[in-house]
Amino acid sequence: MERNGINPVPDAERHGTPRSLFWPWAASGLSLLSIAYGIYVTGLGLNAWQAVVTGTLGYVLSFLLVGLVSVAGARTGEPTMAIGRAAFGRRGNKLPTVFSYLSNVGWETVLVALSSLGGAAILARVSPAVFARADGRTPTTGAQALCFAVTAVSVVVVGIYGHALIMKVQKYLTAAITVMTAAYLVLMADRIHPSDLLAGRPGGLGTAIGGVVFAMTLLGLGWVNCGADYSRYLPRGSSGRAITGWTTLGGVLAPVALLVFGVLLNAGDPRLAAAAAADPVGALAAALPTWFLVPYLLTAIGGFASGAIMDIYSSGMSLLALGVPVRRHLAVLVDGALMTVGGWYVLFVSPSFFATFQAFLSVVGVAMAAWTSVFLVQRWRDRRSGSGPSAAPAIGWPAVLSLAVATVVGLGLITSADPNIARAVGFLLTDRAAHGTLGAMNLGVVAALFVAGILYAVTAPLAHRPTAPEGDR
Repeated sequence: MERNGINPVPDAERHGTPRSLFWPWAASGLSLLSIAYGIYVTGLGLNAWQAVVTGTLGYVLSFLLVGLVSVAGARTGEPTMAIGRAAFGRRGNKLPTVFSYLSNVGWETVLVALSSLGGAAILARVSPAVFARADGRTPTTGAQALCFAVTAVSVVVVGIYGHALIMKVQKYLTAAITVMTAAYLVLMADRIHPSDLLAGRPGGLGTAIGGVVFAMTLLGLGWVNCGADYSRYLPRGSSGRAITGWTTLGGVLAPVALLVFGVLLNAGDPRLAAAAAADPVGALAAALPTWFLVPYLLTAIGGFASGAIMDIYSSGMSLLALGVPVRRHLAVLVDGALMTVGGWYVLFVSPSFFATFQAFLSVVGVAMAAWTSVFLVQRWRDRRSGSGPSAAPAIGWPAVLSLAVATVVGLGLITSADPNIARAVGFLLTDRAAHGTLGAMNLGVVAALFVAGILYAVTAPLAHRPTAPEGDR
């Protein structure tokens, strides 16, 4: 049966068990960036054990949301954003689609920037006389610009013509990244001292809460808008608890292990945090021998570029779904232009990679938290009514307004270390609050989650209240 213009996966084509969800999510967490996350969480002002605890808690809480969204895929056979039409409506669903599109473009920008930093680190190591600064290791601006231009053009071109090829080699690339990451951990193991977990001065409660919220934006809140995409091929009667559990376990297992490694790596080298804030790829690879650095970074660059290519393809489809009258290849070019501008800002204008990255995560986290809350409340309402998925109206005003209000509230309660982005957020905070504990907590993400859910739970029944027959009025 077709619903909302989307063909669900037929029952005859469904296969597998919830356990199969473990592997795609496990592969998604294998990245050099996952090690940098441990450094970034510690850099908020937490000591080592606090960083591990808050990071793990944030990972689990956020991926539980992904797991809950994934249940809807098995029940309906539809992709995530299509299922959301039951709440937002056929036309109203364009608002969360815009947020999803901007999230994809933002991640493309981050991944292209990381690929460029990795390429520049290789050039500086193999040809320091041309591509390194006076210290012999730090890449020049020219090296970064060259790698950025090559990476951006490659991503756009392959995004237009080579998506099928990327999908074919994805499993081999994942295997290579796994092997190289394991080798990296072995080579850097002598820098890890478990006793460092107990060292350092602990941060306050507000900073710890900020660590949990930051970890949520680092991981699960970046995946909620595609959670059901992976589960919609499962049999309709698959256990919801099993789907949620295997999705969560697969999503957090590798990132938690790499988080702990990053935290301990940072504890053994206090200067690492400052270096990783400017260039996470170069900072984490600086101590590697050249014979390993080149193949390792090439593999990492391949992973970053592959992710950017898949994002640019998907966001191109989102642009078309918004009704923009352009062909697919032109949609990808528009997407690529936005990615190029964003990447240039991150590499050459932003005060630091980390400042802009954290701001991006917080902004996207606010929107995705609000959308997730509306999505899950609608699923709860459908299940409670026992009538199956609700028919989609043209515009689901309760959902649209709940998402809009919650997003505004959330953006008003977050802060940014990037002075340019800071002008657009934190407008509900006083200067004292923004620079104090409340600002460090970035509670706007959590506020958006609760505000959207409560607003939609209250207003949705009012909008769908049945009209009494003429004789009963």
